[in-house]
Amino acid sequence: MLMKREILRGYFKMKILDGKVVAHHWKKKLQQQLLQWKDKGITPTLAIILAGEDKPSVMYTHFMKKVAIEYGFNLNVYKEENITEKQLITLIHTLNETKEITGILMMMPLPKSIDAQKVIQHINPDKDIDGLTTVNLGRLLNKEVGHIPCTPRAVMAILSFYDIELTGKNVVVLGRSTVVGKPISILLEEKNATVTVCHSHTKNLPEITCQADILVSAIGKPHLVNRDMVKPGAIVIDVGINRIPDPESPKGSRLTGDVEFESAVEQAGWITPVPGGVGPLTVAMVLRNTLRAAQLRHGCLPKSETGAGSKTGKAGC
Repeated sequence: MLMKREILRGYFKMKILDGKVVAHHWKKKLQQQLLQWKDKGITPTLAIILAGEDKPSVMYTHFMKKVAIEYGFNLNVYKEENITEKQLITLIHTLNETKEITGILMMMPLPKSIDAQKVIQHINPDKDIDGLTTVNLGRLLNKEVGHIPCTPRAVMAILSFYDIELTGKNVVVLGRSTVVGKPISILLEEKNATVTVCHSHTKNLPEITCQADILVSAIGKPHLVNRDMVKPGAIVIDVGINRIPDPESPKGSRLTGDVEFESAVEQAGWITPVPGGVGPLTVAMVLRNTLRAAQLRHGCLPKSETGAGSKTGKAGC
């Protein structure tokens, strides 16, 4: 199996949309912008709230802290293994009022005893780095200045970096969550793509996906998409991150996406791998949004960084 993967990746090297390469591009870009702020005595600070004992969230937080330090950002972790909903809301209000905190990122999932949607709405929208509050989702829909969810931002950054034209393209998005599916469909429409959103109740799914010039999968089901669901030459963006058993792995498992890579790569024109695709760039977009929060606070948001599309906010600095 390993040899097969190596052959595939070697033969189709030019077809890979490499998230690590794009993330490195954004790292240099953000570091340059960050230096300008540090010269003014300002270092954006991200607060990560880690409620509960979800192991993937703990691992992601450690990774996020390492990357933030590499980029030059400050990052504070608020780890609360046993916390009530009321206590969590109180913590959020404290962070909202703390001037030194630029942005807030709440790790999901929260403990079952906590109403995630209720708690999220208490985050100051201007500090809501992942764009999950109702206010920011409304801003996105109305093309107003706000924070766009980080994973959809990562998808758009990949498409932009590789100069993939969206105008007039048929795009199929698998998944309709407020975290990925719905925001990415809005962003793609802003670029004049014709977008179809599919979900668990969609009938004749392969017939629909085979019409897509660009296929974005954000379902969370390993190997849902295979070559029979991919139009020849299509661009495939795999947002899914799933852990499946793998007896050959030292950990006994490995990460995979929604797309069956080995078969889809033979049909696709371009494809993102998992890991190494959307994931690394999502981390970069978290820090990008943290910097945007600082720019918004000081009225210095570049025009290229505003809204979902056409309308712009304050510019300067």
